[in-house]
Amino acid sequence: MLTVEVCSQTDTNPITTQITYTNKLEYVGMSFKKMKDKTKIIIDVSLPLNEKTLIYPGNVGLEVEAHHTMPDHATHLSKITMGSHTGTHIDAPAHAIPDGLTLDKIPMETFIGKCRVMDFTSSKSSIKIEEIKAKGAKVGDRILAKTTNSNRGFMKFYDDYVYLDGDAADYLADLGIKLFGIDYLSIKQRGSNDHRPHTSLLTRNIPIIEGLDLKDVSEGEYEIYCLPLKFTNIEGSPARVVLLADTA
Repeated sequence: MLTVEVCSQTDTNPITTQITYTNKLEYVGMSFKKMKDKTKIIIDVSLPLNEKTLIYPGNVGLEVEAHHTMPDHATHLSKITMGSHTGTHIDAPAHAIPDGLTLDKIPMETFIGKCRVMDFTSSKSSIKIEEIKAKGAKVGDRILAKTTNSNRGFMKFYDDYVYLDGDAADYLADLGIKLFGIDYLSIKQRGSNDHRPHTSLLTRNIPIIEGLDLKDVSEGEYEIYCLPLKFTNIEGSPARVVLLADTA
């Protein structure tokens, strides 16, 4: 099924945009049919990229410098130096699994579609398996975990960020979710020898989004559009991630 949307857009603030679908045409068989008009809110849950972007310790820093400048050149060009896991980014299986899938081998539909934001702001230190079960996670879910990490912000690095517990990662992998995202720069506890938050999911080809800013996002169902840069043969990439929500 192919859906074509003709829309108008109104900016409301830097991270939220209102988009009105004035004509939505759904392709069914060999014909289009008009669907009911509706309005959605676009919420940008990506971290801004600049020289103040928070970097996980040991990762490549982000530097932006002029390569060509006007008026010496006809145009302005910048040189960007950064790691593949800078800002809001995707971990592909090759990030932690020998001979795992690289990012370009993951179907794009994995990153686009319905998702669930789950509120774990009451979680202490880590998201536990019992808390995941209590939220009713299901096979095929795209899950974005909101924790107190988002409330603390991304201006400085905190060693005690909330992470996904290894048993919870095992449970989600066995369940067969489609995607997991969390609101800090790593899904696993820093310095821990328990690598299951990465390996359990990535072994099952379940990609991970790290570095989401979910401070202004409430628990509920959304549409996610997560678009990594089109690198090939690489284990991860920065991504622009937005959520679409129905207006009240």
